[in-house]
Amino acid sequence: MNTRLYNAVWRWHFYAGLFCVPFVIWLSCTGAIYLWRPQIEAWLDRPYDTLSTQGSLATPDAQVAAAVAAVPGSQLRKYFLPATPTSAIRVLVDKDGVLSRVYVDPRSLQVLSVQEEESRPFRLIFHLHGELLAGAWGSYLVEIAACWTIVMLLTGIYLWWPRGRTGLAGVLYPRLTRGGRMFWRDIHATAGFWVSVFALILILTGLPWAKGWGTYLMEVRQLTGTARGPVDWTIGGKAPKEMSMPMEHAMHMAPRGDLPAVRSGELPRVIDTAVPLTLAPPVAISPPKREGGPWSVTSEAANRPLRADLKVDGATGELLERKNFADRHWIDQTIGYGVAVHEGMLFGLANQIIGTLTAVFLVLLSVSGVMTWWKRRPQGVLGAPMALQRPATGFALIASVVALAVYMPMFAATLVLVLLLEALVLRRIPAISRWLGLRRAETIATAV
Repeated sequence: MNTRLYNAVWRWHFYAGLFCVPFVIWLSCTGAIYLWRPQIEAWLDRPYDTLSTQGSLATPDAQVAAAVAAVPGSQLRKYFLPATPTSAIRVLVDKDGVLSRVYVDPRSLQVLSVQEEESRPFRLIFHLHGELLAGAWGSYLVEIAACWTIVMLLTGIYLWWPRGRTGLAGVLYPRLTRGGRMFWRDIHATAGFWVSVFALILILTGLPWAKGWGTYLMEVRQLTGTARGPVDWTIGGKAPKEMSMPMEHAMHMAPRGDLPAVRSGELPRVIDTAVPLTLAPPVAISPPKREGGPWSVTSEAANRPLRADLKVDGATGELLERKNFADRHWIDQTIGYGVAVHEGMLFGLANQIIGTLTAVFLVLLSVSGVMTWWKRRPQGVLGAPMALQRPATGFALIASVVALAVYMPMFAATLVLVLLLEALVLRRIPAISRWLGLRRAETIATAV
């Protein structure tokens, strides 16, 4: 075994884990809750989905008018087709840039509830998970943690690899009869083996939402000419502007909060066109963004490959354009599949269960790693693996670091920052250097 390489990998694994563990536990818990969004939201919305079917339906225009009146000064943004005959109509209205979801009885036109969109429970979970409620800066921090978690997992696989060991105990399953540090070491090693592949998939499919990586992808799309329409996921918690929009089209777009008036009778015609197409729910119908423009009909299905986007002429009900998921660029399709996997929606309940188990194992991995460190730490120092005088380098290591740096710019930036901080500051302060394990000390040598 290459001792210097093993030592270098162990040190990076230790420091990556030291930084990532709090984030891994937080993201695992919030992510596990978000995975069950369809079931929980259905339970929360049950009072609005068991309405009486007695009486005649009001017109869609009247339903929208009731919703807009419930938020004075607002405008229609989206009208959602009802999921069942007993469902309330959901109407999204906008007042001064604040979106509210209005639940309207489709027969009596009674307003059942008005909820600000950003105050809904799963919007809160979304921001807690992706931004730590800190906006763009929180998104950057989560992204940095995700990048270094990938490093932690990859270095962990290298350290786990059974070199000359016989038997599967401590490799594929823990030796539960062993106490103390070895018990937690086995739990950490075996949990890491079983969860690593699923965790890497989960992290990689979450990167498109991050502020840094998502913006990086948008720039790559522009430079390579692969941008084909707007992306349908948020970046840094916000919907990105359409970077590939023709200038003449962008100039005719109405400013936010200043859409043209909705013409009476157009929404019913659009609904009559959309309903027979049986798009995957929820189906949102949005008014024209410019005078005389088409209405937009969008399937917002959580399972992204089922989505479709339509343009419909409100004056005639003619279907002008349909764009299915398969019509998107292969890059967007790949990310769409990844987003569906990340949210637990690609293959139903099994996807949710696998995602939840991955989150549970990540928490177990984090806790067992902390316990292993706590039981082996020497007195008076952090307990990092001792630094050797000549760090290990080689083509494979350099190529791996470069590949990760190209794929994850935030990893590259923070890696350079850490190396500069170590070389220019930490190694020059003897007490800190010894405590971090950056130089040899008798206490460290004895403990190791």
